[in-house]
Amino acid sequence: MMYSARIVHHAKKLRQGPNILRGRAIYVRSFADDAGTSVVKIDDVSRHRPLGVGSIDKSGSPNFSSIGSFSPNHVSVNRIMMSSVKMSNGNAFWTARSHAPAVGIQYNSQSKRGVRQFSTDSGLPPHQEIGMPSLSPTMTEGNIARWLKKEGDKVSPGEVLCEVETDKATVEMECMEEGYLAKILRGDGSSGIQVGEAIAVTVEEEGDIAKFKDYSPKSDATPAPPPKAPSAPTPPKEASQVSAAPADPKVSNPSVPSSSGDRIFASPLARKLAEDHNVPLANIKGTGPEGRIVKADIEDYLASPRSKEASHGPKVDTTTVAGLDYTDIPHSQIRKVTASRLLQSKQTIPHYYLTVDTCVDKLMELRSQLNSLQEASGGKRISVNDLVIKAAALALRKVPQCNSSWTNDYIRQFNNVNINVAVQTDNGLYVPVIRDADKKGLSRISDEVKHVAQKAKENSLKPEDYEGGTFTVSNLGGPFGIKQFCAIINPPQAGILAVGSAEKRVVPGAGPDQYKFASFMSVTLSCDHRVIDGAIGAEWLKAFKGYIENPESMLL
Repeated sequence: MMYSARIVHHAKKLRQGPNILRGRAIYVRSFADDAGTSVVKIDDVSRHRPLGVGSIDKSGSPNFSSIGSFSPNHVSVNRIMMSSVKMSNGNAFWTARSHAPAVGIQYNSQSKRGVRQFSTDSGLPPHQEIGMPSLSPTMTEGNIARWLKKEGDKVSPGEVLCEVETDKATVEMECMEEGYLAKILRGDGSSGIQVGEAIAVTVEEEGDIAKFKDYSPKSDATPAPPPKAPSAPTPPKEASQVSAAPADPKVSNPSVPSSSGDRIFASPLARKLAEDHNVPLANIKGTGPEGRIVKADIEDYLASPRSKEASHGPKVDTTTVAGLDYTDIPHSQIRKVTASRLLQSKQTIPHYYLTVDTCVDKLMELRSQLNSLQEASGGKRISVNDLVIKAAALALRKVPQCNSSWTNDYIRQFNNVNINVAVQTDNGLYVPVIRDADKKGLSRISDEVKHVAQKAKENSLKPEDYEGGTFTVSNLGGPFGIKQFCAIINPPQAGILAVGSAEKRVVPGAGPDQYKFASFMSVTLSCDHRVIDGAIGAEWLKAFKGYIENPESMLL
């Protein structure tokens, strides 16, 4: 009888299964210890159309909800590969394709902003928090340049909400769902907004706008402390064992150690070094795992000017009284990222430099002939830099080892030759890309260089305008008359060409009293020695010099 009762009990449960999956949408409700209920909607989930939506948690990793058996801390889902990202960090939708089943993926039940949020205490209607999107691979924070929509405006998919200043350019942020803009949390000119931080709230019904007049988002920048006593009944033994593994390492996930309150996470060596030099750990941002302070953070702090100011505080006022006049210029996003990448490049890439002088008489003669044809046809003039880009691209095609990138496991050799061109602007240094430069004519290269350079000066570059380069050319000779210099490699590339100015020199002739004048241009190749050996770098420069000194070969 006992076994018969169990069979009947499970049969009733199985009969309820089709009712759960019958609708066109599945709602998965996740519960957090310190937050209200958040609901994620998955539309059109089926075997033949494996589409889904998801969110990205604070650590930057995607969380997906799909069909499967689940508990508050464990979900069996399908492995999903993201195909196109619109926004990120818990406030956006993307489409995804399922490739292979995977069972046992841990589901993060910590509090996060859901796509739609329902408040159980405040009585707020369904709403959506729009977070600062990640609009470039290196973006960690951004600025709001201006809002193109006002509070109360109706928004539709594809309409531009605001202009976001990223670490590379100013990008338009589009709306993904139809609704009404209920509240702008970060107004025009707001700066230093972390990726994922809420900047606005939208609602589905126009009548709900007034209810968000005094709305303020719950900050999730600092993690909640672990609960002292569970308010809910003790879960079953099996469920607690499953959730114990992922919960422990995520209890303390501070982005800044000092924000965790009672405890600052630091390695023993870092603590010892800080004590020896009287360095307050609360003033240091950790770069180790989970925000932990490591030895390198203490050393960077000791080498920075702020440590000297902290130890010699009164002298700051003395210098001000002494009559020093100065202006503090805030860092722009592009300057922050450029500084970080250049520091990373010099610290982690073993640079070496190869310099060669190239005779440019034939190049200048060919340029003069081509510009005459361009003027006759109404085209734009071709610059020396355009010819240099073409020669560099053809040399990369001839010596593909230099068109590569270093990784810890292999050297990636690119089949496309995409040349980044350094452009200096008032906002900082930009490096827009000319794609497949080896396959394009000089007129096409000239038009594209002028176009992207103008966009860089207007601070209107889009990610596709500067991402995907395989080699960089930096020319300080033509615009500024610099004779020769060594450039810093633009990671993850393995080389950059520094182009100096052309100057006339006396060239000895065959006889003792014979001589002639010729123009020479000095170029320096900076190489990553992990990828480009000295002989390979010299071979590339030989090929480049051949194209410059015999420019007709570039037209073949």
